[in-house]
Amino acid sequence: MSPSILPESKKTWKNLGIRVTSAVALALVCMAPFYFGGWLWAALAALFTIRVSYEWVRMSDLTATRLSYILPILGILVGCIYAVQGLWIYAAIATVVTAWLCAAERMRRSGGWKWAGMGLLYILIPCLTIIGLRGNAVGFDTSGFKTLFFIIAVVVAADVGAYFGGSYFKGPKLSPKLSPNKTWSGFFSGLVLAILVGALVTLIIQEGLLLGLLMAVPVVLLSVGGDLFESGLKRRLQVKDTGELLPGHGGLLDRLDSLMAASVGSGLLILVFPALWPI
Repeated sequence: MSPSILPESKKTWKNLGIRVTSAVALALVCMAPFYFGGWLWAALAALFTIRVSYEWVRMSDLTATRLSYILPILGILVGCIYAVQGLWIYAAIATVVTAWLCAAERMRRSGGWKWAGMGLLYILIPCLTIIGLRGNAVGFDTSGFKTLFFIIAVVVAADVGAYFGGSYFKGPKLSPKLSPNKTWSGFFSGLVLAILVGALVTLIIQEGLLLGLLMAVPVVLLSVGGDLFESGLKRRLQVKDTGELLPGHGGLLDRLDSLMAASVGSGLLILVFPALWPI
């Protein structure tokens, strides 16, 4: 049957199988590094960020040279090496220097230095934050594992709830100028599911129901903001997806944009208000 004459119910869920398969495959790749943390997790984070940097350069720089791709990779590797050792000042210096070099290289060729310099910050800061949140301790019962697992679980729940709720209920658009497919019904469906999952996670790790209920809200808002921000960037650059790496999802940046924003925002909240997250 041609997609153009599929029943409405089948149109709604036609990519579900592909999306689930891609998500499960991505989760399986992450399982062992996430459990062990440290260098193994940092290596995976660096690998993912290198792929994201490739997607970013390809999307934002139509005249990119080989150096345009190499500079971010070097900055990512150096920054991650410092981050996993807890040398945050050096990691910050490496990030700023690399952003400056990327901007200078772009300016030398064609202008548009903001896309190169700010783009490097956009993709590398979340990577370093995720490494810092996970930490080096091994196991399920470590604070780093629990903290990052909570953030990831809430972000995934918000995404799943938004997909099913938005597809089923439809209704008014959340932000048609930035992302025409997102609806208010999807937002609230995602928020409800994320709050329930957050409460369940904190109950399992014995931190209490209330903490999960309260902390899930800002994490969801940050993840939605990150998704809309990336959608706005794509619209500005006139691209639909950042790549085709993950069938049903697009590029890796399309899949990780929510987690990137949620991790950075949550990390700042925990840093400034440590009592919010007592693990």
